[in-house]
Amino acid sequence: MKAVGYTMLGALEREDALIDFEMEKPSPSGRDLLIRVDAISVNPVDYKIRNRRPPEGDAPNVLGWDAVGEVVEVGDAASLFKPGDKVWYAGAIDRSGANAEYHLVDERIVGRKPATASNADAAALPLTSLTAHEMLFDRLRVTDPAPGAAPAVLIIGGSGGVGSITIQLLRALTDLTVIATASRPETQAWVQELGAHHVINHTLPLPAQIEALGIGAPGFVFSTTHTDQYVAQIAELIAPQGRFGLIDDPEVMDVSPFKTKAVSTHWELMFTRSLFATPDMGLQGDILNEVAGLLDTGKIRSTATEVLGKINAENLRGAHLTLASGTARGKMVLEGF
Repeated sequence: MKAVGYTMLGALEREDALIDFEMEKPSPSGRDLLIRVDAISVNPVDYKIRNRRPPEGDAPNVLGWDAVGEVVEVGDAASLFKPGDKVWYAGAIDRSGANAEYHLVDERIVGRKPATASNADAAALPLTSLTAHEMLFDRLRVTDPAPGAAPAVLIIGGSGGVGSITIQLLRALTDLTVIATASRPETQAWVQELGAHHVINHTLPLPAQIEALGIGAPGFVFSTTHTDQYVAQIAELIAPQGRFGLIDDPEVMDVSPFKTKAVSTHWELMFTRSLFATPDMGLQGDILNEVAGLLDTGKIRSTATEVLGKINAENLRGAHLTLASGTARGKMVLEGF
């Protein structure tokens, strides 16, 4: 079967940074499903893993943790899906990725594909939806107010893949005020279109902009990128006993400014449940089914902004370069081999 992978670490600018190759089609066992992959999207985790995880042995490493496809075979212990079912999922970071014609995934972290969405539109959402939903409702517990705080969530980096769906989930599932940061006219328009009540510029001081809104200090702050640059500002603008969450990878992050306000810090990694096979691992399938329902009823929309063509090394390398530049808006998707 066709696949896209890498054989060495190094600069993405190299033409062989990602390669097209052939690999053996896998067979499912246990609770695994064998999926024929129809569409994928790209995420920062793709190029981060490629920068850090050298291949083991002679075979290329396959990336990709967002997929839509059809179940073609099921393992002997699988019971949630059957051949012919259309599904979507983000997969597990410690297993081979979905940039391949066929892919194995544990059925517990799989959901039913939204009936009303195209393959490309659906492929944009699994990883970011799981990340956003887990951060909002498992980590920050946004439905449990911080005492005396404004019922508001500040999203730093609102126009990226995670920020784009976080805005929508907040609007669809809560009554909280949504404040998103964006710095360019096109990204500011994007987050407004997705439902942000207020848009502020993360290249300018954040506390003064929050104060100017006149709504009070937000109880929740979710930082999706460059978190180390904003810690002092977050400590100033967040409400006492507020909750702060992040998903990026700052080399060093001093959270001591949070002590005076007793601000709790929450790190979200969507892969934790599958990585450690936690007892609640199946909640990811439930979340994906919930998000599919929101999409099918028109309460949220796909965050796909660009279909880059077929799933191949050239198109994926271009997508990784765009992501690494920090200029992406929404999600880039690829469809078919």
